[in-house]
Amino acid sequence: MKRKTKYIFVTGGVVSSLGKGIAAASIGQLLKSRGLSVTLLKLDPYINVDPGTMSPYQHGEVYVTDDGAETDLDLGHYERFIDVDMKQVNNATTGQVYYTVIEKERRGDYLGGTVQVIPHITDEIKNRILAASKNNGSYDVLIVEIGGTVGDIESLPFLEAIRQFGLAVGRGNALFIHLTLVPFIRAANELKTKPTQHSVKDLREIGIQPDILMCRTEKRLTRNLREKIGLFCNVNADEVIEVRDAESIYEVPLLLEKNGLGQQLVTKLGLNTKEPDLCEWQSFVDRVKKPSKKVKIGICGKYVELRDAYKSIIESFIHAGAINDARVELEWLAAEDLENDPENIILSSFDGVLIPGGFGERGFEGKLNATQYARENNMPFFGICLGLQCAVVEFARNVCGMEGADSRELNLDAEHPVIDFQPGQEGIERMGGTMRLGAYPCDIKPKSRAFQIYGKKSVSERHRHRFEVNNKYIKILSRKGLKFSGICPQNNLVEIIELSDHPWFIGVQYHPELRSRVASPHPLFVDFVRAALEFKKGKS
Repeated sequence: MKRKTKYIFVTGGVVSSLGKGIAAASIGQLLKSRGLSVTLLKLDPYINVDPGTMSPYQHGEVYVTDDGAETDLDLGHYERFIDVDMKQVNNATTGQVYYTVIEKERRGDYLGGTVQVIPHITDEIKNRILAASKNNGSYDVLIVEIGGTVGDIESLPFLEAIRQFGLAVGRGNALFIHLTLVPFIRAANELKTKPTQHSVKDLREIGIQPDILMCRTEKRLTRNLREKIGLFCNVNADEVIEVRDAESIYEVPLLLEKNGLGQQLVTKLGLNTKEPDLCEWQSFVDRVKKPSKKVKIGICGKYVELRDAYKSIIESFIHAGAINDARVELEWLAAEDLENDPENIILSSFDGVLIPGGFGERGFEGKLNATQYARENNMPFFGICLGLQCAVVEFARNVCGMEGADSRELNLDAEHPVIDFQPGQEGIERMGGTMRLGAYPCDIKPKSRAFQIYGKKSVSERHRHRFEVNNKYIKILSRKGLKFSGICPQNNLVEIIELSDHPWFIGVQYHPELRSRVASPHPLFVDFVRAALEFKKGKS
């Protein structure tokens, strides 16, 4: 029998950065733990078509899906929490919506009619909600997160669209959850409910009555406070869910279940489910919170002032640490600082170093210094995307004696362009969506460290880059000891490099952090943390 999809819409109020993405992903985990099939959709109100051309300082990490979509970082939370692959259909922006509507208008699809926000823009938004719910067959529940904050002009078409959608599918098939803030005023020693009241008032003026309020708070919400919020916001006190600040984001589903949210969801949507099974999730959280060991990893990057630029890497280390019974302490190193540290005093205190992806020349020489230090001192080294390219340039310069070795991204006239444009990428002027994006296969050579780690001859990993190892230099680099242990069979491009005479030195052209999940940590991160623990033991 064909499933009838239920819909949960998550909006936010008062301030941004309350954690709607974590809230939506946590709701997904609560429903999945009851045996339901769940997917999510993020509706972003910015006019950019996608975040691919945006600075990390503006947007944080760009999350890439298997089908090559450059999306909001919340899709990473969705995948990590419910262990379901997201696609392009799981993220839509104002830019995409208007782009589609304008294309239809240019084709004459509207038969000469005036194109307006209502119904044309709102209809397109509703079409995307339906498309997400039917991707790979029908789901039991689609959770839709609306970006931005209630009251923002940019969000109004999305709010109107979900109001219309809820009316169309009927009560019992759509649920509105509003995430808001109940701030604690220290001078008055009091929690204040007025911001929540006004946020809900704004939402109700649009025509949306929340069914459940999720209240972010640093203090306990008493029954009296919940009754007060419920009275002014037109919900029952039991429908006011306390969302206390948690030590780990992975505790949030457990706290929400404890506060009764899971049962409220299935009751209000009329879902027949099994009892929730969060035992494995609880076990993971226990390992995260109470490890017996710790290890210190230095991340040498360009955007270290903004942790969200490396969100998936951070979470991958949490997953890998739990498997290794270790707390991975990340120390953030601005790559430019390493250019002014010839003695590498900073790096000597670490148990391993990771160089993440990035673009541009700022800090590149500092990353090369970090790579050289790790190589020469047998410190575990993990290079991702640009990190692999740093490893190749450093090896070419300092081991192969190529003084002019460089990347053509940074120096178009490099004497030895060991990193060069991919075939077909040179001369591209249109920046958005033109890199090598999405999942590609990688064949791994037997007897390599990569093969030992993966335990298989072929893997699929996600990419986001424009430059590659120049195959013309593979022979000379190989003769000096650089091993090319992973190759993409489709186009013979280098995917993995390693050093055989080093305890743990691996670079990958793809982004393994985009594959790491709570239930299945990425093997490269797991083994890197294991190697760092061994390195630490050897120092003591």
